[in-house]
Amino acid sequence: MGRGTTRLIVNADDLGLHPSVDAGILRAHREGIVTSATLLVTGPSASEAISQARAQGLALGVHLALSTRLPCAAPPLEVPAVAPGGRLRASWAEFARAWLTGRVRRAEVERELEAQLARARELGAEVDHLDAHQHLHLLPGIRPIVEALARREGLPVRWPDRLPSASWRRAPGPALKTLILTALARTAPRPPPGVRRVSAGGVFEAGRLDEPTLLTLLDSLPEGDFEVGCHPGEGTPHVPEDPAWTYGWQSELEALTSPRVRARLQERGITLTTYGHLRSAL
Repeated sequence: MGRGTTRLIVNADDLGLHPSVDAGILRAHREGIVTSATLLVTGPSASEAISQARAQGLALGVHLALSTRLPCAAPPLEVPAVAPGGRLRASWAEFARAWLTGRVRRAEVERELEAQLARARELGAEVDHLDAHQHLHLLPGIRPIVEALARREGLPVRWPDRLPSASWRRAPGPALKTLILTALARTAPRPPPGVRRVSAGGVFEAGRLDEPTLLTLLDSLPEGDFEVGCHPGEGTPHVPEDPAWTYGWQSELEALTSPRVRARLQERGITLTTYGHLRSAL
């Protein structure tokens, strides 16, 4: 990478969760700046979404999941504490409590995450990176499991370590969660040899990444390699696995397909890329 270069992955999360989410992600790739998406491999529409993504050349990673009532990928009898009754726990907070109080065994988490990566490949995905649904890979004890998997498979990992900005004060709840994640990311031990962490932003803005916010975020990027996470979708889908989930999917889609956003990338000399291209350039 030459001096003064910013290379940016724009990654859409939750592919496979809902047809309307999938449609928004695929359109944001065709008509906008999305370069990559991560799969919820046991989501209701995962198989069709992978087929559509491959047809239009959308790069794919795995959105490793331990929450949101999704079915487990491993046989349920092998992961009873990770997926009671065959489904993951309802929320990130519920899983975190169970994990931190010792009610979930490490071996079960390893088994489930390995099964999710294997399922993605069985469905036809050429996986180029790993991240985690609701960033649970930053939890103490979960991080080494994910990074061991990444090392074995030669895959980079999203690392949401962006420092806070003054704008975070307008939403104290999301700001607190993002600060906790940033602290976990920045105080984690160095990654093991062979594991690459890619600095990521967009955590605070998740579900609220409208055009002005996205432009501000792009203007804040320094030189280097980064990811911006996003959540485009069409309309206001009802997600049965989490009925209370109300993101601004449509407004994010409009921001990601905005000509003003595309122009700002060109003005700043930001090059869009994928995890796969970063790996091949090393």
